Amino acid sequence: MERIVIVGGGWAGAAAALTAVYTGAEVILLERTDQLLGTGLVGGIMRNNGRFTATEEMIALGAGDLFELVDRTARHRNINFPGHNHASLYDIHSIEPAIRKLLKNSGVSLRFLSRVTGVKQESGKIQAVIVEKGETIPGAVFVDATGTAGPMGHCRKFGNGCAMCALRCPSFGGRVSLSDLAGVSEITDLRPGGQCGSMSGSLIVNKDSLSKKLIQELNEKGHAVIPVPPSLRKADTLAIKSCQQYALPEYVENVILLDTGQAKLMAPFFPLERLRQIPGLENARIEEPYAGGIGNSIRFLSHPPRNDALLVEGLKNLFCAGEKAGLLVGHTEAIVTGSLAGHNAARYLAGSLLLELPLCLACGDLIRYVREQMHTPEGRLNKYTFSGSVYFQRMVERQLYSTDVAAIARRVIDSGLDGVFRGPIGLAKHNS
Repeated sequence: MERIVIVGGGWAGAAAALTAVYTGAEVILLERTDQLLGTGLVGGIMRNNGRFTATEEMIALGAGDLFELVDRTARHRNINFPGHNHASLYDIHSIEPAIRKLLKNSGVSLRFLSRVTGVKQESGKIQAVIVEKGETIPGAVFVDATGTAGPMGHCRKFGNGCAMCALRCPSFGGRVSLSDLAGVSEITDLRPGGQCGSMSGSLIVNKDSLSKKLIQELNEKGHAVIPVPPSLRKADTLAIKSCQQYALPEYVENVILLDTGQAKLMAPFFPLERLRQIPGLENARIEEPYAGGIGNSIRFLSHPPRNDALLVEGLKNLFCAGEKAGLLVGHTEAIVTGSLAGHNAARYLAGSLLLELPLCLACGDLIRYVREQMHTPEGRLNKYTFSGSVYFQRMVERQLYSTDVAAIARRVIDSGLDGVFRGPIGLAKHNS
């Protein structure tokens, strides 16, 4: 069947579905749980640091619907917290229904409770995927947006056991990599010290369990910075985090909370007994993950090799997005890679030249740079994001970081790609 099948309904899968359906293609999105967004269900941070630039690039490229929806529904806009400027915080309670409605209204066919457990392939092409209940779903081209968190065995082996996080593996089955099912030899991801994977970097604390003063501060300012007494500080948790943009001294010396509808605590875990010794947090209740007093979910274990069009090496009709596209941390990064993967899936379907974003754009530079780094021992120890750490430093050095919306739009126009993610695709032949 001449349709695009996207496996995984996180931010990357949602973005891939939209850019694919923009071209007029038939698109089906398979999600193993009963909700979209995956880790985005407990995320909430957008537009901080270089993510502002990337967001505006994507809007100018024609893939702005998800970003504009977040902007319209944000709880807080243009806030600054340690190490991060001009951030927006979306409401984790209302974002999933809004994204679901957007996808449906755009013509994407959504299939929940559809965990893919097998593939049919021939001559280097996937012909169909098989879901857990036995149904075979054929397609002409596929996008692997399955992420890198889970299944439970990885959290037990490389973390503190199943943290009972938003991915809910005990109820819906562990994450399955489409690339791996298709026989692709994936690249193993490491953290400093040589151990596989890294730990998710934040917790969700029930907002109503905070003091009235803290609740008021979060409601008014969007964030709160509470000093941690020296006797309660524990610096060695920074190295195990996926989100290295928050591996700063301020995140050891303070509890930093962000208002996403609940209170997002920027630490991979925090022993409950210690947490409740901090003023304003005496009654704190950790809601996600439930084991957030001792650990968190393990992510970034492996990903497939791919080119800069996000085509998986070794297969002719499989693209990858989000964390499957490399050591990329964040919702913005997932939307960027998802948008390109979905668009290129449609180009493949049309027999057209695949698109690589140019290096004059931060989005194109990130995709190229991460691919290069993934093939070096040192590069595999890092995580990459527009919002901090190694890649944001590169953005600044290469003068790709900007908050001038008009200048960012001009850069996209000068590249000849303004609006490229909208509308039908031409018929220039690709060589795959």
